[in-house]
Amino acid sequence: MSEENYMRIIDLRGKKLTRAEMLEAMPRAEMGTNEATELVQPILDDVKARGAAALRDFAEKFDHIRPEHLRVPVEAMKAAVDELDPEVRAAIEESVRRCRAVSASQVPAPFHTDLAEGARVAERWIPVQRVGLYVPGGKAVYPSSVIMNVVPAQAAGVESLAIATPPSRSSSDGLPDKTILATCSILGVDEVYAVGGAQAIAMFAYGAKGSEPQDGEILCDPVDKITGPGNIFVATAKRMVSGIVGIDAVAGPTEIAIIADKGANPSWLAADLIGQAEHDELAGSVLITDSEDIADKSVLITDSEDIADKVQESLKYRVPRTEHAERVNTSLRGRQSGIILTDGIEQSIDAANAYAAEHLEVQTADPDAVIAKIRNAGAIFRGPYSPVPLGDYMSGSNHVLPTSGTARFAAGLGVHTFMKPVEVIEYDEQGLKTLAARVNAFAVSEDLPAHGECVLSRFIDDPYNKATIKEQEEQAGLR
Repeated sequence: MSEENYMRIIDLRGKKLTRAEMLEAMPRAEMGTNEATELVQPILDDVKARGAAALRDFAEKFDHIRPEHLRVPVEAMKAAVDELDPEVRAAIEESVRRCRAVSASQVPAPFHTDLAEGARVAERWIPVQRVGLYVPGGKAVYPSSVIMNVVPAQAAGVESLAIATPPSRSSSDGLPDKTILATCSILGVDEVYAVGGAQAIAMFAYGAKGSEPQDGEILCDPVDKITGPGNIFVATAKRMVSGIVGIDAVAGPTEIAIIADKGANPSWLAADLIGQAEHDELAGSVLITDSEDIADKSVLITDSEDIADKVQESLKYRVPRTEHAERVNTSLRGRQSGIILTDGIEQSIDAANAYAAEHLEVQTADPDAVIAKIRNAGAIFRGPYSPVPLGDYMSGSNHVLPTSGTARFAAGLGVHTFMKPVEVIEYDEQGLKTLAARVNAFAVSEDLPAHGECVLSRFIDDPYNKATIKEQEEQAGLR
């Protein structure tokens, strides 16, 4: 690969890899959460101990502003809506409409199973009571992430929603970005905090007492679950409070994979790769192809050498012309990015399943045949007119997706994230009587006799007299 090309080559051609070897061959960013733990732990401890006072200190340290109002005044949110560009508002409202339609379809229905007369097991889906939603700042602002977190939570029936997002660097009053505030207001969320980073996660996990009159005695009550993406410190904090509260996932850098054949448009492929690399210097860019020259972006999977060459050339043309060219260049040349060369479409599919991309585009002559064999992906984008940015903003799907290969066992955020399936066991006397002796036998086999005695006490006089148990069971009609 010439020095002018962007990405390193991972050549799988002619190799029969074990499952472990294939997983090891995939390019990954270093998460670094272990190193961040030492920095995050004192933040968690300080917020837990001092509440709002610590939050203001950390805002001053990390965001270079000391917010007067940690909880954003409702008036500021309403004003943000009034000032919102009409075209942006129309886009937000359309995104909300589509996301609500999909989320409504995701709400699971209760069910029951009758196993015998008087023996029923039912299942209810109960919404989490209070949720903290984190919306990142940093290199960009993400009103889209407000939508992706809030809408499914509302569809699930969550009673209490709180949002934390960093103070805007362009705001003199320490409030968050106005587009984010406007989006919160459009969605009907009025509990919004100008708090970012690991300190926001601590506030959600432990709650925070007020430190100034405008805070009240309690600034923020603890939540039951925290969702939303963030940087390495947010991800580390979420991992560290997991168990105290629920979390959706420990998110890593964003990533894309593209499976493409010779019929795909190389200019579009290059644009799609660049679009994802724009997010972050650590964004994953992996191209999977049978072409040695197929260059850049998250994961492009193809069996066409011609396409590979053309994509590489298109990248050389496009990268310098995009606004965040330096960031894109760093991402594409990073260890987390690369071109995976394969023998053909079947090995490309195997590589895609091993990589388990957050976003997987399939641009092939028969995309349905390829998709049928995909087991691991956060979301699949079928065909050339379903690019990843459509899912980021407007498709109706959710853009909070598993990263770093976790799509092998995890799913994207949705209504299910904010609900708990709870079984309801309903047996009447006859239903229990039919199983009582068997339950006792099972319990005794596990050396947990009190379990059996608990059931037998409802039907016999002395379940503790082991010498007469069988006789008592027969007399009670349990055998």
